[in-house]
Amino acid sequence: MVSLKGAGIGHAPIEPGRSMTREQNVKAQERLGELLTNRDIEHLDEVFDTNVVDHDPAPGQAAGVEGIKQFWTEFLTAFPDAALSPETLVADDDNVVVALTITGTHDGPLMGIEPTGKSISVRGIQIGRFENGKLVERWGATDQLGILQQIGAVQV
Repeated sequence: MVSLKGAGIGHAPIEPGRSMTREQNVKAQERLGELLTNRDIEHLDEVFDTNVVDHDPAPGQAAGVEGIKQFWTEFLTAFPDAALSPETLVADDDNVVVALTITGTHDGPLMGIEPTGKSISVRGIQIGRFENGKLVERWGATDQLGILQQIGAVQV
């Protein structure tokens, strides 16, 4: 994963008269990128509220920040070289939206599917609502069917 700064989109200018909240939210999104790049899952509570509501949780994912940590631990076990490359970012005083490409190699178990060594490249999007610089709600979609097809788990 690269941070949003590395993609050249983390420094969107703040329009005159706009709240610093937008800048604070973008910085929190950048920090999330850094934590995931460094595989520092234990510190995700720096950017996620304890009771964050994930409107699109993975199957069996626990609630709150612990569920977010659980998801990333499992995903990074399945794809230890995973990289998230932001393509675009849109932010306002409450929300940050990131469209991204996810790449990686299936070198660990994924939902009961043994490692295949196959590579993936799929698109995803995350919408995060922030309060006081922390994610309090998230919505997201990733091409899950594409992942399963690319690792050979399903045929379409």
